[in-house]
Amino acid sequence: MSVAANIASVQDRITAAARRAGRRPEEIALMAVSKTQPPERIRETYDAGQRLFGENRVQEFAAKNNALRDLPAAEWHMIGHLQTNKAAKTAELFSSVDSVDSLKLAEKLDAAARMLGRKLDVLVEINVGGEAAKSGIAPDSPALEELLMAAARLEALAFRGLMTVPPLSRDPQDARSYFRKLRELRDAIAVRKLSAVAVDQLSMGMSHDFEVAIEEGSTCVRVGTAIFGERTKA
Repeated sequence: MSVAANIASVQDRITAAARRAGRRPEEIALMAVSKTQPPERIRETYDAGQRLFGENRVQEFAAKNNALRDLPAAEWHMIGHLQTNKAAKTAELFSSVDSVDSLKLAEKLDAAARMLGRKLDVLVEINVGGEAAKSGIAPDSPALEELLMAAARLEALAFRGLMTVPPLSRDPQDARSYFRKLRELRDAIAVRKLSAVAVDQLSMGMSHDFEVAIEEGSTCVRVGTAIFGERTKA
């Protein structure tokens, strides 16, 4: 199937999942995860109407950014683990960092965005499964509280919500409890009405489990394989 047909199929599945959950399909954004994809493949996706893209590696996206500058409506989000020494380049290339996992990283991004005179959207990455091999802040950790309390002074950052990657499983239903946990954490933060912290966005769900994520409250699903097909190595 073509990329355009794949996008249409994913959108149909988003609509069906939203309706099962009593939600409006337009509440859920579709992000095309374009890591490892060449510029011409991304352009094909853009021509099919896709506007929101997620990249995992700063250097990879920097290398293909020039070839994509003429896509004015494209919105580029950093969704992979980010080292603090990449903060300046990240703030230059992306409109949002959806994988902030420490106060130190947030401070580096804030300083970089200030230097550029811009506002950078961020999501806080939560390690809902407590997996040592994954990045993200533990949901009940002092590190999360420290980051939330610092948001008001990080004036170049706009805290928009939370992101997670649940433990890998072949059965999409296995992810449900982790998605629910993120939604409950979002709700617990929201009732506190913290200064400079909005939590209206929940980025959760990928190609194999995004329908379950939508049923549990996702506002953005990150889809790669179901749009582009199986990836080859970059």
